[in-house]
Amino acid sequence: MELTKFSHSCVRLADGDRRLVIDPGVYSEVEQALTDVDAVLITHQHPDHVDADRLSAAAAANPGLRVWAPKDVVDQLSADDVLRRRLTAVGPGESFRAAGLAVRTFGGQHALIHSSVPVVSNVAYLIEDAVYHPGDSYVVPTSSVETVLVPINAPWAKIAETYDFMIAMRAPRAHQIHDALLSEVGSAGYEAHAVRVGQLYGLTRFEHLAARQTTTV
Repeated sequence: MELTKFSHSCVRLADGDRRLVIDPGVYSEVEQALTDVDAVLITHQHPDHVDADRLSAAAAANPGLRVWAPKDVVDQLSADDVLRRRLTAVGPGESFRAAGLAVRTFGGQHALIHSSVPVVSNVAYLIEDAVYHPGDSYVVPTSSVETVLVPINAPWAKIAETYDFMIAMRAPRAHQIHDALLSEVGSAGYEAHAVRVGQLYGLTRFEHLAARQTTTV
């Protein structure tokens, strides 16, 4: 299976003609990511994880496109005539197939930003028991994972907790997501520690992926 990272938290997974995208948000190359894709998984409602207008345009161009998302996201997207019949609400603890790929869900709640900021739902996705996208959370799934996508920077994130999440995942491989708010200097600093932490515990090989870079998982 191939994983292509787009800017911020958007990733595309492809295994032959089975293709899905997770979190095509406003900071991402949505049109490119959604080309020839039959399934979209959305972790939560924040615009950096779902660009409703560009998702609608992609759905209009592709009658086979289907979208899975938490119920509050489905409720919002249902106002769009194109998307209304393409949506399936999902919560934690579910299993289904999207674009022919096996998907399991975890979590349920976005990480706390601040006591004054409402907490929204957040569904984490495990694809083919291999690649884990936590959305905006540090939720650790109940099964082992080969590749974890690590939110490296966010308004809700404390970097020590980010590294603890990576350690707790015990995945052989890790790549960064949620990185659009970082400068090159900041990204390099955070990721250097991620590499060191992975080596220190002998658990995880952390590797930076540039926007539009593809790797085999």
